[in-house]
Amino acid sequence: MEKIIFFGLVIPILGFVLYLGATAIMKGFSAKNANKTENNIENEVSEEFSSDENKLSNEIEKLNKLLNDGVLTQEEFEKAKKKILDQ
Repeated sequence: MEKIIFFGLVIPILGFVLYLGATAIMKGFSAKNANKTENNIENEVSEEFSSDENKLSNEIEKLNKLLNDGVLTQEEFEKAKKKILDQ
């Protein structure tokens, strides 16, 4: 009789503890995946921003080369540079 009462109490308690552990583990996995997603989005945005900066600097370098080669006047160079930077 005592064994029945003992197992009648222990089995539900053990099941509840396992349930709590499993839900905690699942929350941890979902938080980890959410964190990975946020990091990926941040990396994409920073790569896109640095890519835009590289494009701008490349365009200005091309303009500077045209200015140095005498193809553009200083006034044309300034106008083109302003147009590129205002985009």
